[in-house]
Amino acid sequence: MDTKRLHHFVDSFWDDSILPSITEYIRIPNKSPSFDPQWVEHGYMEEAVALMEGWARQQLGAFPGATLEVFRLPGRTPLLLMDLPGDGDDTVLLYGHLDKQPEMKGWSEGLGPWQPVLKGDKLYGRGGADDGYAIYACLCALQALKEQNLPRARCVVMIEACEESGSYDLPYYVDHLKDRIGNPSLVVCLDSGCGDYERLWLTTSLRGIAAGTLTVRVLTEGVHSGDASGIVPSSFRLTRALLSRLEDEATGAIKLQDLYVQIPPQRIEQAKQAAEVLGDSVYTKFPFAGTTRPMAEERADMVLNRTWRPQLAVVGMDGYPTPQDAGNVLLPFSTTKLSLRLPPTLDAQAAMDAVKTALEADPPSGATVEFGGKDGQSGWHAPALAPWLEAAVAQASQEAFGKPAAYMGEGGSIPFMGMLGEKFPDTQFVITGVLGPHSNAHGPNEFLHIPTGKRVTAAVARLIVAHHARPR
Repeated sequence: MDTKRLHHFVDSFWDDSILPSITEYIRIPNKSPSFDPQWVEHGYMEEAVALMEGWARQQLGAFPGATLEVFRLPGRTPLLLMDLPGDGDDTVLLYGHLDKQPEMKGWSEGLGPWQPVLKGDKLYGRGGADDGYAIYACLCALQALKEQNLPRARCVVMIEACEESGSYDLPYYVDHLKDRIGNPSLVVCLDSGCGDYERLWLTTSLRGIAAGTLTVRVLTEGVHSGDASGIVPSSFRLTRALLSRLEDEATGAIKLQDLYVQIPPQRIEQAKQAAEVLGDSVYTKFPFAGTTRPMAEERADMVLNRTWRPQLAVVGMDGYPTPQDAGNVLLPFSTTKLSLRLPPTLDAQAAMDAVKTALEADPPSGATVEFGGKDGQSGWHAPALAPWLEAAVAQASQEAFGKPAAYMGEGGSIPFMGMLGEKFPDTQFVITGVLGPHSNAHGPNEFLHIPTGKRVTAAVARLIVAHHARPR
């Protein structure tokens, strides 16, 4: 491979072909079904599919025998599947998604979720980095190999439209298309994060999640607080007490021992190395307010906290008026939406059962307490890299970024990884992405760091070449 030629091709392709299309993609409010129950009627998901399908078909003309199909199982979000024949009968599966998180508040002046804005090296707007760029990067990498006539395996590109809702449609498609997908020996996922923008980062694990709503009801209707307080218990106070069964409110540590696992020694060592590489940016990348401090003192502990230790976040509340509308009323109920991030190797259903038991047992003051939610999602722990892949990752990072690769778990979930890990236990995985410091996926001011997008694309091309040349 001519590395200089590769980077010249990738840079030009991004500038001339990818950026104009992904800019139009950002304009489309194709929120994932969990955030837009009327996604079918609104038609935004189909608009995004049509945009990407049209762009991709223009690229596939360079690959004899390549196919692209959009599958639409009844009642499910669409899925794009591309099949690009290669040399030999081996298969590489490349994965991304095109659905988006909701708008969120707090975008800076001049920015917005559906308003693409290019500022320097950053393209702002919802979905560019998470994960709209994936289909573009995959086909760019394959075009770059084609431009140098480099051999590669057959490549299958799968783009789903339900990832931000937990990928609940994906198992049906994977089963429906199992003969079309085949048995990939390498999976490349571009939907993850990077600790900085200076090297290739591989994700070694993903946390699971146990999410649900906790409702504490003390009255059938609200009553005057002057009349009832001191007799009727506050639903907020009882909720606070119940949450203390799960979490130490002073430290944030989870009390429920059923939610912990033994952290593998290799991952502890990699966390220390990642913390050394990142320095204070482990925490300074977050927009702390005022004099707020991190929950841990040691940087390695911060990395492990967000990758291998359970953590609780209260992400929503109901039963309360806004402050300006709040009268002196003792409220009848409190509902909180809980998001418990779980260690990668913990069974999510067992965690959900443990949380439900802890919260509902012996309710304080005899209140009506209910914890309910969909089944949790288990995390994912990467298998050990084969020697050829570890060497290829090191080479790809040096060529694309000029620095060694780094390894770290991620705190979020990609349900597809656990699903594939079960179906293809002997498969090698490369999980990477462009979501680095301040890129703010799911929040306001999300951006795609364009130079990192280009470098990750070049790295993927190198890995596909190395996969074909590996010893067997």
